[in-house]
Amino acid sequence: MSLKSFAAKIFAKVVVAKMNRWVNNPVKAQEKVFKNLIKSAAETSFGKDHNFKDISTREDFANQVPIRDYEDLKPYVEKVVQGDSDVLWPGKPLYFAKTSGTTSGAKYIPLTKESMPSHIQAARNAILCYINETGNANFVDGKMIFLQGSPEMNEKNGIQLGRLSGIVAHYVPNYLQKNRLPSWETNCIEDWETKVDAIVEETKNEDMTVISGIPSWVQMYFERLKAKTGKPVGKLFPNFNLFIYGGVNYEPYRAKFEALLGRKVPSIELFPASEGFFAFQDSQKEKGMLLQLDSGMFYEFVKADQFFEENPRRLTIGEVELDINYVLIVSSNAGLWAYNVGDTVQFTSLKPYRVIVSGRIKHFISAFGEHVIGKEVEQAMKEAMEAFSFSISEFTVAPQTESLANELPYHEWCIEFESEPENLQQIAEKLDASMQQQNSYYFDLIEGKVLQPLKIKALPKNSFQAYMKSQGKLGGQNKVPRLSNDRKIADFFRK
Repeated sequence: MSLKSFAAKIFAKVVVAKMNRWVNNPVKAQEKVFKNLIKSAAETSFGKDHNFKDISTREDFANQVPIRDYEDLKPYVEKVVQGDSDVLWPGKPLYFAKTSGTTSGAKYIPLTKESMPSHIQAARNAILCYINETGNANFVDGKMIFLQGSPEMNEKNGIQLGRLSGIVAHYVPNYLQKNRLPSWETNCIEDWETKVDAIVEETKNEDMTVISGIPSWVQMYFERLKAKTGKPVGKLFPNFNLFIYGGVNYEPYRAKFEALLGRKVPSIELFPASEGFFAFQDSQKEKGMLLQLDSGMFYEFVKADQFFEENPRRLTIGEVELDINYVLIVSSNAGLWAYNVGDTVQFTSLKPYRVIVSGRIKHFISAFGEHVIGKEVEQAMKEAMEAFSFSISEFTVAPQTESLANELPYHEWCIEFESEPENLQQIAEKLDASMQQQNSYYFDLIEGKVLQPLKIKALPKNSFQAYMKSQGKLGGQNKVPRLSNDRKIADFFRK
């Protein structure tokens, strides 16, 4: 055991013990965060506009501060972008994390000196929890790669502007810098395909032990490694023993990953976003990710099936239940207030509070009142893959409302298979049976002959890469919507 790995184990014990103080007192931790947020922002423009000085309870807050999405918060954000101080949070932000919006164009999410540490510490603590639980720390001596956006920054009225993953790259601790790949020059390459090829060249002869990124883009990296070297990735990197991912469910990719690797590799799931690093997988034995309740973020939860009501009830951490689909609402020391992140979560444990990401509140199918969410289609795909032993590169689901004469509408599953199976009809039947079992609305629509069972559209190789490239979203932190209530993506494939 090296000195570095020994030190990592000691440090892991210390950090986990410190974490347990708030893990074991979750409601108290959130109450403390709430009071600190309200007190800190009372003299800001937002605080004055919403009478923060008169807010003493969570009920006061819910009455004074409505739930907002980015469009609703935009008038305040624009003042910050213009260079004004004390708008959403005292002073000015350190950075803007620039993300692509659907209706608002570019979104500028503020990152402050108070919020920035939580992004760094959560990623670190995820690894330390893994070390503490498993005793495996040998990977700290090898090379680590983080597939991310360019770390190059621009400036807007004195505030640094960049992608979140690129901003975080500036905070990699010194003791990891020597282990970290790719090089700064390669990381700055904007074109994703060129960047991946450069990463392959830099890493193919290295002792890679940790690889991190969104599964779909890591899969692309693995495929190019194998094509370049002719070796399974697991043999090329015999000491690769930890995969860290976030952004999408790993399960649809797992079979392909293990085929490319030639073996299984332990993994850690993260739940990061520009708005905050919300949760991470703290245990290899338990389902879900530990919600970060002591990181400058106050959470509220709205049941997804009530979210579009006029005044939906906003729950705090002590009021949530298991297996309910909640819209995640966050107020933070980055200056976000009752902000609709857009993600939906379900709690898998209440002691401690662990969640899974069940989808996006804007990514659903309810063209006929079926209320299908991301978690359901991913679970159906997982069951079908296990039953028929096929693997996929990517998939998305859309409603088909304009069917042929005398044909009922249906859900179209656009699937890019690794190798197209001969038994597509059996796979479709398995997918449909799972959807009916999971979703009572969908079951009723099939039974009532409002919908016919789903249909599969098998796509050629690299179809999803072509789609993402057409949208200017190839690589980095971008991901394909798992399902949508319109035909925009599906119609791209029909063309």
